[in-house]
Formats: sequence, structure tokens, C-alpha cells
Amino acid sequence: MNSRQQPRWTQTWLGGVRSAGVDLGHPGERLGLPAEGSGSVAGFGRRAGALMIDWLICTWAITQGLLRIDPVQQSWVPIAVLALEYVLLVGTMGMTFGMRLLGIRVAALDGGRPPFVSVLVRTLLLCMAVPPLIWDRDQRGLHDRAANTVVVRM
Repeated sequence: MNSRQQPRWTQTWLGGVRSAGVDLGHPGERLGLPAEGSGSVAGFGRRAGALMIDWLICTWAITQGLLRIDPVQQSWVPIAVLALEYVLLVGTMGMTFGMRLLGIRVAALDGGRPPFVSVLVRTLLLCMAVPPLIWDRDQRGLHDRAANTVVVRM
């Protein structure tokens, strides 16, 4: 094998084990989820988009529009509204408004709706902002791992 066929050492170091030629399978394979289509692990773009939609709804429509509270003066209110939205909607329907618009839902590892305690744990960690930014190879954040949930496509 000549040097043009082998990856540069920086590509293997920066790109992780996949760029070094190690096959880890598709995200969710260890969980028994399909590679694509309904039931597959939702990607970062859909998840981030759904969170943005939910944040805008909670900040503008509910906090400013409905409650008439200035989120600049009382910055804790939008996050409390977001937490309440997640607990109520994910706890009852398995998805928020943003998730529904982008075609994703939160599921327990067995595929069903997550139990209420898992929804509470997931929501609390999601509101801390750091756990969702640390992912495993199945694209599950620390909040999903702690709650034994996964975000899948509908």
C-alpha cells in the first residue's frame, strides 16, 4: 500500500477510529435500531433544530406573549417553561412541538414511551446544557444515557 492510500496520521487522530478504518457499525446498531428510516437514531441536525424550535416557542410565544415576562429581566423563566414543556409533552406524547415538526421522538430503549422518572432525569440534565453536548457512538447524549432513552426518527 503506498502512502497515498493510507490516511495521514492527523486524519486518524482527529477523525477518530472510523477514519482509521475501524468499522463500528451505524449509530444505534448496538441498540438494535435500523441504519436509516423510521426507528433509526435521529441526527444532530434534527435534534438541534427541534431544540431551537422549542426554545423559540418557550421564549417568545409563552414567556413573552402569554406570560408577559421579559426574559432578559428574568432569565430563569424560559428555561423553566422549556423544562415544563419537556416534562409534560415528552412524558405524555414522547415528543415536543419541535420534535414533531422535525419528525423525531424520544423512546425508551425497548422502543416504547419512556417512563415518567426517565423523562424527569432527561429534562433536568438537558436543562444543564452540558450533558447533551457529550455523545457516545450511538449519538446519545449523557442525558439520554442517564435516562435510558434514545431519540429516533418517526
